[in-house]
Amino acid sequence: MLPALLRSSLFGVVLVAGSIVVAKDEWPQFRGPEGSGHAKAVGVPLTWSETQNVKWKAAIPGKGHSSPVISDNQIWVTTAVETTLSAEEKKERLAKLKNSQGLDVAGPVSLRAICIDRDSGKVLHDIELAKVDEPQPVHSLNSFASPTAVLENDRVYCHFGSYGTFALDAKTAKVLWQSTEHQIDHQTGPGSSPVSWGKFLFMNFDGTDKQFVVAIDKETGKTAWATKRSGKMDDRPDMQKAFCTPVLAQGSTGMQVISPGANWVYGYDALSGREIWKASYGQLGFSTVPRPIIGHGMVYVATSYMQSRLLAVKLDGSGDVTESHVAWKHDVAVPQKPSLILVGDEIYFVNDKGVAVCLDAKTKEERWRERMPGQYSASPIHVDGRIYFCSQEGKTTVIAPSRQYKELAVNQLEGGFMASPAVAGKALFLRTDTHLYRIEE
Repeated sequence: MLPALLRSSLFGVVLVAGSIVVAKDEWPQFRGPEGSGHAKAVGVPLTWSETQNVKWKAAIPGKGHSSPVISDNQIWVTTAVETTLSAEEKKERLAKLKNSQGLDVAGPVSLRAICIDRDSGKVLHDIELAKVDEPQPVHSLNSFASPTAVLENDRVYCHFGSYGTFALDAKTAKVLWQSTEHQIDHQTGPGSSPVSWGKFLFMNFDGTDKQFVVAIDKETGKTAWATKRSGKMDDRPDMQKAFCTPVLAQGSTGMQVISPGANWVYGYDALSGREIWKASYGQLGFSTVPRPIIGHGMVYVATSYMQSRLLAVKLDGSGDVTESHVAWKHDVAVPQKPSLILVGDEIYFVNDKGVAVCLDAKTKEERWRERMPGQYSASPIHVDGRIYFCSQEGKTTVIAPSRQYKELAVNQLEGGFMASPAVAGKALFLRTDTHLYRIEE
C-alpha cells in the first residue's frame, strides 16, 4: 500500500494528499481526512437547537479547543483540567511576565485524553497523559489542549506542544510511547496539530525562542528529522511564534509538507525534511493560525497578525519563490484564526469579527462580502452541499456555496465554539466549551 492515498484533486492540477486512508464516515484528524474541511457525508442536519436533532450531549471536563476525531464507534478529544489559582497567586504570576496582556495562568494542569462511545455518548476512557506542575502562560482565547489528535489504525496520537506527544492503543487506552524531546516557549499556549503520512507525524514548533518542523516516527516516538526555519524574521521574539498546522501536497519532487511559520511559508520534502522552497508574506506575519488549503496548483495561506494577508503561492518552485511564485495577495477581512475552505473555484472564509467573504481562487476577485453574527475561531466545514461556520457564541451559520450569498440557516447551542466541527455518518459532532454534541436527524 502507498504511504498515503493520492487523490486527483477536485480543485486543480495539484494532487491533494489525503494523509490518512479512511472509511467514508470517519474523521481522523484536524479538518477531516484530507485536512481541508470537506466531508463526503450526505443527510446531515441543516437545523438544530438544544431541543431539536440532538441525539446526545456529553459533558467534557476541563478546557480544550481540540476537535473530535472519529473512527468506528470511538470519538476522542483532548482536554486540560486546570487547578485554579487564587487571585493573589494569579496576580503575582502575571506580574513576573514581561507582557501579560491577554494572558492567563493556572496552577498544576492535568492533560487528558477522553474516549466517547459514538452511539451513546458515554465516556469509555478518561486518561491522564501528563501532569504539568508549572505550566507556561496561555492566552485567554487558547487552551492547554488546543492541538487536535490523530486517530489512525487503532492508534491515537495526542499532542500538547512542549508538554508532549503521546501514542495510545485506541482499544485498550494503553500509552504506547511518549515524547517530550521538543521544547519551545509557546508564550500563549500550544496550537499546532500533528499531521500523519506514512510512518511519520509532522509537527510545527514555532516558539518565541526556537522555530522548527519535525517528523516523528509513529512506531517509536523518535525524531526522524528536524529542520530549522531559515527565513529572516522580526527581531522581536514575540513576533517569531506561530501556531499553524501544516498540510501535505504532492509536488514534482515527491510529497511536500507545506508549513507556514512566522513571516514565511515553507515547502519541505516529507521524507528528509529538506527545505524545497519558501515564500515571504511581504509584511509582518506571526502567530499564524489558519491551516492552509491546496488547490489550482497553489497553496493559500492566511498570515494572521498583525493584519492578516491571504497569499496564493504556486507549488512548483524551489528556493526563495517570493518574487516568482506568489500569484496574488488579498488584504481585506482575512481571518487571523479560522481556516479557509475551497469549494470549486471559490474560496470562502469568515474572519474573527464575523465578516464572511467569497473570492475567486484563481484571480482573487471578490464575489461577495457579508456579516455573520458573532466572533469566530473555529474553522468551517463543507458537507452535503453546504458550508457551516461556528461562532464563539454557539451559533452555526449555514450557507450555500455560491457566487451570491445564500444563508440557509442559523442554529444556536448553549455553549460557544472554539473547536472546529467534525462529521461522521449522517451526524455533525460539535464541541462547545462544555459539551460534545451529536447532531443528527
